[in-house]
Amino acid sequence: MHEAGEQWEALLREAGCSNRVIAHCRSVHELALEYWHEDIMDREVLEAGAYLHDIGRGITHGLCHAQAGADLCRRKGLPEKVARVVERHIGAGLTADECTLLGLLPIGCMPLTPEERVVAHADNRVAGTRIITLEERMMRAAHLPRRLKRRLYRLWLEMEMFRQSPGT
Repeated sequence: MHEAGEQWEALLREAGCSNRVIAHCRSVHELALEYWHEDIMDREVLEAGAYLHDIGRGITHGLCHAQAGADLCRRKGLPEKVARVVERHIGAGLTADECTLLGLLPIGCMPLTPEERVVAHADNRVAGTRIITLEERMMRAAHLPRRLKRRLYRLWLEMEMFRQSPGT
């Protein structure tokens, strides 16, 4: 593991994340790198965001772990771009209204930048440390409202086309 990876793991441990969460974050990080495009992505933001996306799980395992993790990243002085990757990684994103309905802070948590979208997608593709299929992901999302399932499906298709395009 490179030095940055060791630093991110130390941050995850310091935040109270379990070995299981850290292993998941490592797997998401490895998968996210498969989507990296040199011309349009900041590799440091992608790597840090992918590794730290679940840092909030050291505080809570609820949906609010993303917002709690982003807040922790900001308090630790990490770049705002990294905090936003953490904040916006839930599913294929949540609107401010959806956040409000779920009891979260009423802020938009839709992944917008390429780094945010890649990390959200990589997290959707990794269950524990195992990469899952689109079919399995959609089965796991069967209980969600149609608009959220559609958002997940569209992000999956977009990211898989993106991964196969020149430059990766």
